[in-house]
Amino acid sequence: MKTLRKVINFSLLICFVFSIWSCTNSTTEIPSHTVFRYNEHANITSLDPAFAKDQRNIWACHQLYNKLVYLDENLNVKPDAAKSWEISEDGLQYTFKLKPDIYFHQHSIFGADSTRSILAKDVVYSLNRLTDPDVASPGSWVMQNVKEVKVIDSLSLQIDLKRPFPAFLSLLSMQYTSIVPVEMQKLDFRTSPIGSGPFYMKRWIENEKLVFRKNPLYFETDEKGNQLPYLEAVAITFLPDKQSEFMQFAQGNLDFLSGLDASYKDELLSPDGKLNSTYEARLYMQKSPYLNTEYLGIYQEGNNQALQSKKFRQALNYGINRKDMIAYLRNNIGVPGVNGFIPKGMPGFSDEAKYTHQPKLAKQLIEEFKAETGIQNPSITLATNASYLDLVEFIQKELQQLGIDVQIDVMPPSTLLQQRSAGQLPIFRSSWIADYPDAENYLSLFYSPNFSPKGPNYTHFSNARFDSLYTEALKISDVNERINIYQQMDSILMEEAPFMVLYYDEVVRFTQNNVKGLGINPLNLLELKKVQKTQQNEL
Repeated sequence: MKTLRKVINFSLLICFVFSIWSCTNSTTEIPSHTVFRYNEHANITSLDPAFAKDQRNIWACHQLYNKLVYLDENLNVKPDAAKSWEISEDGLQYTFKLKPDIYFHQHSIFGADSTRSILAKDVVYSLNRLTDPDVASPGSWVMQNVKEVKVIDSLSLQIDLKRPFPAFLSLLSMQYTSIVPVEMQKLDFRTSPIGSGPFYMKRWIENEKLVFRKNPLYFETDEKGNQLPYLEAVAITFLPDKQSEFMQFAQGNLDFLSGLDASYKDELLSPDGKLNSTYEARLYMQKSPYLNTEYLGIYQEGNNQALQSKKFRQALNYGINRKDMIAYLRNNIGVPGVNGFIPKGMPGFSDEAKYTHQPKLAKQLIEEFKAETGIQNPSITLATNASYLDLVEFIQKELQQLGIDVQIDVMPPSTLLQQRSAGQLPIFRSSWIADYPDAENYLSLFYSPNFSPKGPNYTHFSNARFDSLYTEALKISDVNERINIYQQMDSILMEEAPFMVLYYDEVVRFTQNNVKGLGINPLNLLELKKVQKTQQNEL
């Protein structure tokens, strides 16, 4: 009875919060069908693009700022604030010319109700502040290969690299590199974030709501010449509970829901991963590849003799029925990870299915391992956090059928990250989400100079041929030639098996049926400038 009363009281509180929101927020003077509403349960910590590390901050900052370039839905580099660019033959020098008609949000710092256009000095300032120790940006690594950024003239700038890096243009599409005016030195990003994006910040009450309003000076138009964005406002709430977020979405109080949570996935989806018939008339579902590889990493320098054997590691991979795992535990959201470490949707992904479920072959490899080593009762421990316990328990049962003793060590996410970096976990659950759309982003995890804790090579995998191909690929500007090398490297990884790829994730989005124009992309970026809402939800 006490539990029920708590649930009722919490539901009443949620309704009260939303009633207060609807009566007092700064969007009440405009039609509700021009306001896009979503919830950020993890909260937003900063509107400074130098701290746009997590999805919550990236989504918000993306509405406020422009960058030199952006990635379209097919991951092609396109001009944003840059009008054009040239790259020197040696790949060390990038020269950009800016569009002359992009203006910052109006602010008194420019004069009474005034603004000014983006200049080369603003781009130089924005990039250099990433490496400013006083800023301490987590995105400083983006500039690690940059030698100098300098102004050529008011609308031109030059970036010199220390060494060629073919994926550098893609790096410049990251939210870290957003352009802010030099006047931000005198302002606070929490109260006055100035960008040139399709929206500007109107109001921010921490832990309660964040409101963006349409930028009347935004430079982009649609194919008919209509100014973007179509929306008048974006309203973000901060309900911390995912079940409450889902309830508000189901009741029509939110326009958008991203991803799946165990608390509501079976309510929304059928076992085969389709929208349940209950919601077909009310909601719209989108699904596409997401540049995220979920895997179990195998530490290569530990004292577990079984894990040092390539045959044993291959047996682990052949022993997992990934198709059933995705079907039963994720309602078929995700692609079974049988192809390689490079995920589906990323150029370089291999169509060759290497580690399909082959229990007979797995048992044969284990018997060969036993005969070669004399170890008759191999034992392993899988480390994970609570969020992925169901997946790891599934794998535990699969491998136990092969005669392997499998233990599970559940720990807090922070502990898992710390011990993974320190090389204290024989097998650890992890994931890698692309920072930029080049397969080098994934293959760098197995380049031997990147051994953790100084780099992201948490498995401490080392292979001379792999390392040689990695350095060779960095010197090649031709995309197709580079992809060919990437696929050779991925084949080496699959043969040596320093991991068990579980699945390649997918972006899943749900919207009310009156929301139009919300696309979907492999980077899971929230693009709102072309979103429209019809006046009445057709329920």
